[in-house]
Amino acid sequence: MKGKVSVKPSNEHWTVSSSKLQDFQLKLPLAHASCPSTVVSAPVEIVWLLLTDPARWGDFFDVRITRVEPAGSAVIGQRFYGESGPRFLHIGLKFEYTKVNEAQHQLGLNAQLPFGITVREDLNCIPISNTRCRVNYHCNFRFAKGWRGAITRALMRRNLDVGPVDSLSRLKRAAEQRYTALQDSNS
Repeated sequence: MKGKVSVKPSNEHWTVSSSKLQDFQLKLPLAHASCPSTVVSAPVEIVWLLLTDPARWGDFFDVRITRVEPAGSAVIGQRFYGESGPRFLHIGLKFEYTKVNEAQHQLGLNAQLPFGITVREDLNCIPISNTRCRVNYHCNFRFAKGWRGAITRALMRRNLDVGPVDSLSRLKRAAEQRYTALQDSNS
């Protein structure tokens, strides 16, 4: 087989280039954006408190926080580390706040996942009323260049949207439970 053969299934672009198919190139998009949004039946302040206390993220996100530097509420440059997955695997995660705008309820984070995956996360919370808010969660995934990134991207394809949606639904559930408990204690 000589020359170049291109196959384009759905959104992906595959290129095979070789006279003997010994040199194999697999080209997939090395980025993916997932942008779920939800309405939370809790005041924006409760959601904000959950998002800006990284030491407690393990209470509702699928992560075990192992270290926060410096300790305390979110500040630009603050780094925190965690693990995900089954406890015996210790899949390491690293996060850093790049934007903390309390007045506008906006956060920016850079996350580093295994296998050369990086994620730019931008969240904002918009008050709808005194007891409800909308949370927008923008995740921009990037994969390592070359065949390793292409394989990782292909293997993770289905989870790239499921993960952010799951995280957002966990945040929603935690905020609503906290708000309900607060209302019950004030009754």
